[in-house]
Amino acid sequence: MDIDILSRVQNISDQIISWRRHIHENPELSFEEYKTSEFVYQRLNHIEGMKVEKGVGVETSVIGILSNGEGPTVAIRADMDALPIMEETTHSFPSKNQGVMHACGHDAHTAIGLSVATIMGEIWKEGKIKGTVKFIFQPAEEDTDAFGKTGSPYLIEAGVLRDVDCIIALHMNPGHEVGTVLIHDGYSMSNVDVFQATIHGTGGHGAYPHLATDPIWMLGPVLQAIHGIVARNISPLDAAVISVGEVKGGSASNIIPTEVFLQGTLRSYQPSVREELGQRLEKAFSIVEAFGGKYELDITRGEPALFNNAEVNKVLKEVVAELYPTMTIKEIPFGLAGEDFSHMAYKVPGSMIFLGCAYPDGVKRDLHTPIFDIDERCLPIGASILIQTLLKYLLGDVPLPKKVLKGENVAI
Repeated sequence: MDIDILSRVQNISDQIISWRRHIHENPELSFEEYKTSEFVYQRLNHIEGMKVEKGVGVETSVIGILSNGEGPTVAIRADMDALPIMEETTHSFPSKNQGVMHACGHDAHTAIGLSVATIMGEIWKEGKIKGTVKFIFQPAEEDTDAFGKTGSPYLIEAGVLRDVDCIIALHMNPGHEVGTVLIHDGYSMSNVDVFQATIHGTGGHGAYPHLATDPIWMLGPVLQAIHGIVARNISPLDAAVISVGEVKGGSASNIIPTEVFLQGTLRSYQPSVREELGQRLEKAFSIVEAFGGKYELDITRGEPALFNNAEVNKVLKEVVAELYPTMTIKEIPFGLAGEDFSHMAYKVPGSMIFLGCAYPDGVKRDLHTPIFDIDERCLPIGASILIQTLLKYLLGDVPLPKKVLKGENVAI
């Protein structure tokens, strides 16, 4: 089937940019994407043959389905939420919601998702494709609710992936200019765990430290032990990080406090390393017992590491080479940030690619910063890659990936 995807996408490129800018001007935080989800819902409803559902798993989710008889079911996922950041960009469409900003590219992800749905809707009317495409517009990738969960697990529990053969997503990558894409097999983003701990002493008068058990003094060797875990206990070949982000203790210059609170994050790729970091952290805090102190340590598990399926990646690399022969494909991990798409990639074979979006001016506009921005030339590129990949599966040009997964994945 001869379908000129690049031309079709180019014809709506102005619309994709318009959608992205509208969403950027109206950012909403996790679990609060009411206007964004309504915007997506209305646009999907304008696509002939599209079945649209709202509130699946999460009140602000939107699921669109195109289906035409027997065949594979392939899904794409786009996240919709923004961050609590005061925008400091210089473009003409800044956030209208003070203190909230699309600083992670989810406005672009959503606009690309809408463009993929629009083009696939056009192709669907031609009646030559058998199968199903599921468009998953997901809330709450950035933050958890009162139960410690982001949006992805709720959608999975609601059965969104039950009939899906594979799933694809993309993410903006401000570390590379337009014309570069990162596609990496296996673990590509990290397990994200958070620890909170309290070191307990007796406290006392600052003039009589010999009569007190000082938690601030005990903090010193504990911090040394924590920062030595990765340096001396984890193999240099394994990705791992422990960072202490907050320390609180004391109320006056002459009072030795009774306790010191600290919290931080643990990052890793391999499940075995994730377990070892927790065990080593426990040992680091146990040092205080030798000095007469006590401690409490709580480790909260967040997203698992993103595991990209090699079979899906092979198709994505073929598509990039076909559509953009001069594009640079970097087969490197994406770093130790977290991404809750990992939950979905553990349930069905899937992959997320990182799409270069940096301006060619050398200014660093990193994710989660007040000046984050994208070169909008990346938008039609992302849409074209996703559409062409969907078509390869739906037309039977490539085999579906095996549903035997690794890491925390399970065969389903």
